[in-house]
Amino acid sequence: MSGCIEWTENIILLSDSYKVSHWKQYPAGTEYVYSYFESRGSDNVGWDSVCFFGLQYFMKRYLLGQVVTKEKIDEAAEIYAEHFGDGVTPNPGMFYREGWDYILAKHGGVLPIEIKAVPEGMVIPNKTVLFTMVNTDPKCFWLTNFLETLLVQVWYPMTVCSNSRFQKISIAKYLEATGLTDWAAPNGTAFKLHDFGYRGVSSVESAAIGGCAHLVNFLGTDTVAAMICASRYYGATKAAGGSVPASEHSTITSWGVDGECAAMKNMLEQYPTGIVACVSDSFDLFRACK
Repeated sequence: MSGCIEWTENIILLSDSYKVSHWKQYPAGTEYVYSYFESRGSDNVGWDSVCFFGLQYFMKRYLLGQVVTKEKIDEAAEIYAEHFGDGVTPNPGMFYREGWDYILAKHGGVLPIEIKAVPEGMVIPNKTVLFTMVNTDPKCFWLTNFLETLLVQVWYPMTVCSNSRFQKISIAKYLEATGLTDWAAPNGTAFKLHDFGYRGVSSVESAAIGGCAHLVNFLGTDTVAAMICASRYYGATKAAGGSVPASEHSTITSWGVDGECAAMKNMLEQYPTGIVACVSDSFDLFRACK
């Protein structure tokens, strides 16, 4: 494909294949399609609500401004013609080029879509509408659910945010039960569940939006992408999370078995004030503690 655009920047390619064909399937005379998103619930006992988060990222990242251009339409037309072909002959008739050309000509490439949502960070009962979407131009009725594929991905930050919230509730419960009331809610739990999720997820984007969702409930993170996401897409004017100097197995084991104590002493000398985190199980946890 000549002059290929970065495909994640082409909204016309950010959908399931079958949705490309849906413009032909609605009843004649259809003008508006109004869709909604909800959480269907959880199998975990007591998890009767969700903490809504993440929609703003997807809207700002993919939907705002002129997201449709002639170059993007051309690219999508070529890709879909091959995709729906028989392997020999392309099938250009499946892709609704006229519809996308109309959005470009009539709306300057801005999507004629209205989205309404509950405030992000709000705790909402399961099976409650979280956001709605409707086309604002009757000629673009097919566009509403074309965007479903992308926007349903809000399930991920919403799930992380909800899990994180329930973990925070559990932490506060046991801090109070063990008499550590100074560390209990509302502020003492802020650094009680540190996020090291950067390496444990599928992509940099997953780390950013999942890590940002965690910061709704906690302030401790080593996921740098989460802070960037909070700044660029949620208006954070300073670091949304904090961290401290910390060792890892390589920095401790490089001193050798007999040098573990010296490695820990070096940590204290290098960082004489504040908090440090030190790996203690490189060789023998109990010996290290001794």
